[in-house]
Amino acid sequence: MTLGQRLRQGDETALEECYAMLGPLVRRHVIRLVPGHVVDDVVQLVFLEVWRSRRRFDSARGLEPWVLAIARNRAIDQLRAEARHYRRAVPLDVAARVADATPAVDAVCDVRRALANLPAPQRQAIMLAHYGQLTQREIADRLAVPLGTVKARTARGLRRMRHLL
Repeated sequence: MTLGQRLRQGDETALEECYAMLGPLVRRHVIRLVPGHVVDDVVQLVFLEVWRSRRRFDSARGLEPWVLAIARNRAIDQLRAEARHYRRAVPLDVAARVADATPAVDAVCDVRRALANLPAPQRQAIMLAHYGQLTQREIADRLAVPLGTVKARTARGLRRMRHLL
């Protein structure tokens, strides 16, 4: 039985072997993508994700490419999280208090009205993404739905909002 097959079946020693075999490769891959101070955290998240999603592993595609794809995705998530941390947004109540912000306030009201007209699942996905500043993967985890479902809800909701606005 291959390492990937053992991992897929939930063999914890297979995870240890996978980390021993692919850990250095994942680290070299991640170090090119994220700042040095978070490399170890991202590598840890990669192998946590490998274990959590082991049942989705397709042995026909190979263990190394699968793990490196997870590494790339976790690195992107890390970069997005850092970008959100540094992004500065003006709270809606502050914008409403600004005297010359009448057009902005009107736009905010229009957006709120459009959001209110969306089906609840679409509204929830969009609000978590834009106001909660979560990635689609984080939304999927929080709502306990597949990632594809979150992507579809977000796309449909935004398309409907564009039509409403």
